[in-house]
Amino acid sequence: MPATPIYQQIMADIRTKISNGDLKPGDKLPSIAELTVAYKCSAEPVKMAIRMLNTLGELQGHQGRGVYVAADSTTQSRPQAI
Repeated sequence: MPATPIYQQIMADIRTKISNGDLKPGDKLPSIAELTVAYKCSAEPVKMAIRMLNTLGELQGHQGRGVYVAADSTTQSRPQAI
């Protein structure tokens, strides 16, 4: 059984934090540099996770300002990416 890719683990963790209320709509995520330290990985998996969650509408990136939890982010109603 192959291991789950790190970007999917990061996505799952961010989704859990949103569904638990640790991250609320409008909250700013830590910087990519801070997330690489937190997840003990390079920047690429972090960027991939953020890109995927942005595409799914769960996060919103704003050039030069950061990445935020989407205002209408409800992970229960969205399909899980594999």
